[in-house]
Amino acid sequence: MKSDRVEFKGALGETLAGRIDKPEGEIKACALFAHCFTCSKNLKAVGNITKALAKKGVETLRFDFTGLGESKGDFANTNFSSNIDDLVAASEFMASQHMSPSILIGHSLGGAAVLQASHRIDSAKAVVTIGAPSEPKHVKRHFESSKKEIEEKGEAVVKLAGRPFKVKKQFLDDLEETKMDSFIENLDKALLVMHAPLDETVGIENAAHIYRKAKHPKSFISLHEADHLLMDESYSLYAGSLIAEWADIYLK
Repeated sequence: MKSDRVEFKGALGETLAGRIDKPEGEIKACALFAHCFTCSKNLKAVGNITKALAKKGVETLRFDFTGLGESKGDFANTNFSSNIDDLVAASEFMASQHMSPSILIGHSLGGAAVLQASHRIDSAKAVVTIGAPSEPKHVKRHFESSKKEIEEKGEAVVKLAGRPFKVKKQFLDDLEETKMDSFIENLDKALLVMHAPLDETVGIENAAHIYRKAKHPKSFISLHEADHLLMDESYSLYAGSLIAEWADIYLK
């Protein structure tokens, strides 16, 4: 797999860092990947998924949302809505490079983001969620201990995955205002829901809700004993390979 570093402007005007992972041979399709909450494009599982996709002829852009990883900007000024806007900006960058995404893939909160962003990305024909919550406000549980301070002072520094992040009240308000069901019900694209039954971070009931609300064509694949972050590389490679095979029929 060949991997090229790229940069483009995000929704808030900041420079976002990304990587385009390319097949060695013929490019059959292009995909756009959205990482999990406070993660980055460099999460090992993400690289494994794009590696497996490349082996099947799928070229993928993975990038860091504003304020995360190698991207510029302040995380405190972002929210779920700005993540969606970043995804749209990423798809526009891909179009400018003659690689408009036909597949949208999102891990965890990134899965919820691609479900919404897909309504604004006309080139997308297939959407894949991996361990995604059925409602973005699911992540509010990470802020429970700081919720009172955020409400009273307008912001607070909270530890997420062992790292400090400044979270503003607007972030929580944005999560509360986002309603997913209508986006899922009116997706009008092929949907693949991937989820591990033993996921302790985002329960399997979230996958059931997304699948139930979506119209056909839709599919579900169990990730067996994987954890939420797909730390066992066998599951991330498995996921990437299956995504390429599943999407192929919808991209003819």
